[in-house]
Amino acid sequence: MHIPVLLEESVEILLGSGGRVFLDCTVGLGGHAREILRRNPDSYVIGIDLDESALEKAQENLKEFEGRFSLYRANFRDMDEVLAEEGIEKVDGILMDLGVSMFQLKSGRGFSFQDNAPLDMRIGRDQNLTAYRVVNEYPQKELVRIFREYGEERFSGRIAKAIVRAREKKPIETTAELVEIITSALPTPRRHGRIHPATRVFQAIRIEVNRELENLEVALEKTPSLLKRGARLAVISFHSLEDRIVKNFFRDHRSQFRVLTKKPLTPQEEEIERNPASRSAKLRAGERL
Repeated sequence: MHIPVLLEESVEILLGSGGRVFLDCTVGLGGHAREILRRNPDSYVIGIDLDESALEKAQENLKEFEGRFSLYRANFRDMDEVLAEEGIEKVDGILMDLGVSMFQLKSGRGFSFQDNAPLDMRIGRDQNLTAYRVVNEYPQKELVRIFREYGEERFSGRIAKAIVRAREKKPIETTAELVEIITSALPTPRRHGRIHPATRVFQAIRIEVNRELENLEVALEKTPSLLKRGARLAVISFHSLEDRIVKNFFRDHRSQFRVLTKKPLTPQEEEIERNPASRSAKLRAGERL
């Protein structure tokens, strides 16, 4: 079971609006949605996710609240269409819990460099672009760009060159093959650093495959028109690229939102001990004016 991150903090912020209709843009296995439904007996949650397998689990995990939630397989950038389908114009709170879940990391779709799996990395299984295509078909220059922009990888050039050299001999098919190529391209000290040598490249490929930053920007821009006055928007991010987009959004929309988190909320030591994956999480929130 995926452990929802910053659960107490995010749900407290959302329920602080005093409302009852909430949109969970990345419902996953339903952890945050479940807590909202449990705490507020009058609440109704609309959950969105691209991952069919996650939605099946969410349906199971929320079954005791039957009739008080609805789930949609959709990209959260299309939240306005989902709400239109529900016949709802505005909601009392929107939650975005970004990144991939432990459930997806263990799904055998190549999200994790710790398990050997085919290079896929699609959150929605019907997407055309896969990690395999990025790794085996993107020109070297494009690989350098995404590793630098989306992974903030210092050795983007060396890694991209090594990938192109390797794929000339045979297609790169698995995560283990890719990890080996990345590691061999790095200087020795970086191979044994604090973070795994493949972390940044895997993040960059995943962001490219799922258009994560673009989807986040589109989704955020839609929130002001979908939130009632006094409604709250809470966003949990897991790396600096996402957090920067959220921070800039609230800064650029000061006339529409009162920022509730002058500094982002981060997990307490207790939560990090219980769930080390929460370490990098940051929660920013605002209230619709």
